[in-house]
Amino acid sequence: MHTTTGVFVAFEGGDGTGKSTQARALSGALSDAGYRTLLTFEPGDTAVGKEMRRIVLDPATGELSHRTEVLLYAADKAEHVDTVVMPALRRGEVVITDRYVDSTLAYQGAGRALDLAEVEQVARWATRDLRPDLTVVLDLEPAHGLSRFDERDRIEGEAPEFFVRTREAFLALAAVDPDHYLVVDAARPADEIAEVVLTRVQPLLEKAVR
Repeated sequence: MHTTTGVFVAFEGGDGTGKSTQARALSGALSDAGYRTLLTFEPGDTAVGKEMRRIVLDPATGELSHRTEVLLYAADKAEHVDTVVMPALRRGEVVITDRYVDSTLAYQGAGRALDLAEVEQVARWATRDLRPDLTVVLDLEPAHGLSRFDERDRIEGEAPEFFVRTREAFLALAAVDPDHYLVVDAARPADEIAEVVLTRVQPLLEKAVR
């Protein structure tokens, strides 16, 4: 399901690829142009989500069942879509999220080597099968992205092979639906990436309010 009002844009990719930077850049450019934007993120941009984020990312949590991890992320997504994303889209705003369903498919599905179809069924149910109008995948060699962190959370501390699988999953998802995806080399200068993303988003803005 794609929204009929507002515009929904998701930034996806591995850790350290610049998703937050590019989400802020797009939000700023559209706000400057007079559009109403909502900048958000997963996991953790709701009161319930903050608890989910603490559990899944805190190294002190230790080992979790992989299925438990999927369900915790799904709970965050359900609350996020119902209380943050959908209300803003109904108001005609441009919703820009740093991570969405594809991160669950890549990290908990491919990364944890779970059945991808089962993980997707849970994630799609949690989000009412709401799909972004555009998903921007910022692609970068995993080792290069992770080198940008001095400290790593529980997920970032996984073995290199985990992040190779997540990168492959992001690219595979984009390849299946090129009309709704934009893959960008995250090693490019940030301002160049922002310009490419803005150009791709502009045709979608007829659904947005100003």
